[in-house]
Amino acid sequence: MSSTSWRPWVPAVSMLLVSLISYIDRNTLALLAPTILRENHLSAEQYGWIISSFSVAYMLGNPLWGRWLDRWGVRLGMLAAVAFWTVSSTAHAFVSGFLGFAVARAALGFGEGATFPGGLRTVVQTLPDRLRSRGVALAYSGGSLGAVLTPLIVTPIYQAYGWRAAFLFTGFAGAIWLVIWLVISRRPELRAAHPQLSESSAHTPRTMKWSDARLWSFMASYALGCLPLAFVLYEVPIYFVQGLGKSQIEIGLVLWIPPLGWECGYFLWGWFADRLRRNRQDPMPVYRGLTVAALLMTLPLALGARIHSFPLLLVLLFWTMFVAGGNVIVSLSYATYTFTTANAGLIAGLGAGSWSAFVALSMPWFGRLMDARSWDAAFAGATIVPALGYACWLWINRAANDARLAMHGQHKVR
Repeated sequence: MSSTSWRPWVPAVSMLLVSLISYIDRNTLALLAPTILRENHLSAEQYGWIISSFSVAYMLGNPLWGRWLDRWGVRLGMLAAVAFWTVSSTAHAFVSGFLGFAVARAALGFGEGATFPGGLRTVVQTLPDRLRSRGVALAYSGGSLGAVLTPLIVTPIYQAYGWRAAFLFTGFAGAIWLVIWLVISRRPELRAAHPQLSESSAHTPRTMKWSDARLWSFMASYALGCLPLAFVLYEVPIYFVQGLGKSQIEIGLVLWIPPLGWECGYFLWGWFADRLRRNRQDPMPVYRGLTVAALLMTLPLALGARIHSFPLLLVLLFWTMFVAGGNVIVSLSYATYTFTTANAGLIAGLGAGSWSAFVALSMPWFGRLMDARSWDAAFAGATIVPALGYACWLWINRAANDARLAMHGQHKVR
């Protein structure tokens, strides 16, 4: 590969790295939750509220960072965000009790709200339209890769030095990325606070209207359709220990398997969507078809608590995260087609923020189900919610499409 062919991808790779670090930061607590809850005398419901403190701050941080990055550029914005969340992640090593973890988690969530707005903003600024879907998949894939690698990296650190050392490691990783970003972000296209619009966005209005139903359909599909990601990351480790009798070490050896499906979902769904969109002036039929497929492919999760084979359950969770990861790419592809790339940071922020808002609302409820050992209800809830999100997207966009066709018919009659 020549230098001219790989150089445009360097900024997207840097966003892969920062999203990878972001998910190692947030998943370290999820992985070590059984041990941390026991040592700090916390219930699963309290753990759910701790996750909610992260999610509320993450929800608020996503659109705020997205707007700031759109206005002031990714170079300084990402430096500030990653520096803030690196300190917050390290602080986990020095706290104890419900309040300490809730505050540290909220600070981490606010800082990490810049992760995906920064990724989408960077891809829009540095890659042409024809490479955008693959660029988004690459930048976002660090999150799923981080979920894969967290058990493999953090478990040995926990075994050797204890759970507090794991959070010191996350701070070290963030500091290394900041040094790398200082070098990469010197590129002219990243130093520009107001980049040129891409060709596909040149004739699209620069403002997004809250009255536009398509915006709400995007957020519904992203927030509800991606709930299984949070369910598998945050609640399934507790189910493995309390419901299946697995140890902290045992789950640390296998928890990389479900997020691997998430990683595969990013690239395979992104590739498939680009292939189906090829030579199509209107890609909406493609988005509708993929959304229907995701709806149907999510349904097997409802049987999770009825599966007694541990390997088969891991396959099901891999499949679930594969579908949910694909929904991320399809939703963002739909949004960047529908709305201008001048708002790329805000689009990414609204998507991830809406997801985080719903996670904040739902995790205490899932935690209560885990405390009550209502395994069937927990898996059923994690199945019904994304199905409702997909159905909402289909309904809103069918209505929007009917209105567009009617308008087109009126113009033809005139």
